[in-house]
Amino acid sequence: MILIEEDKKALELQGENFFIEAECFFDRAFKRPTYLFNQRGKAAGTAHLQKNIIKINPILFINNKEEFFEQVIAHEVAHLITFQLYGRVRPHGKEWRYVMTEVFKRPALTTHQLDIKEVAGKQFTYQCACSTHQLTIRRHNKVLKGGNYLCKQCQSTLHFIPLEEEQ
Repeated sequence: MILIEEDKKALELQGENFFIEAECFFDRAFKRPTYLFNQRGKAAGTAHLQKNIIKINPILFINNKEEFFEQVIAHEVAHLITFQLYGRVRPHGKEWRYVMTEVFKRPALTTHQLDIKEVAGKQFTYQCACSTHQLTIRRHNKVLKGGNYLCKQCQSTLHFIPLEEEQ
């Protein structure tokens, strides 16, 4: 799958539409961001506030265009608008939620529900007292260096369960 230039331009245009909505609502101008299509991992997108950059995950975008046009780009633009209006505030705090719900008329969802199998990377199985958990390679490596993680449910330490090929 290849991200085509028309899709990039269409997503940037949707971002522009959200900026125009915000300018009409707040009666002021907002600085436009640079769009990069190099977000990695499980995040659909990220807003880099001080650099005024929106990064988009190209694989998730290709597989979920409608969700990106309806929700993801609004989410990231709302972060930049919030920063330009209020400075450093909680990332999904009341200011950001206000921009999402009152300005963009979108639900203030803090996480996406996109299928991440294609971008998730290698997972490692860990066991606690109540269930099994999948940890990323970053967290697994932290455990190997002496760190540990607790289950949110039972508060017991997670223990690595190696597969045959990992032993």
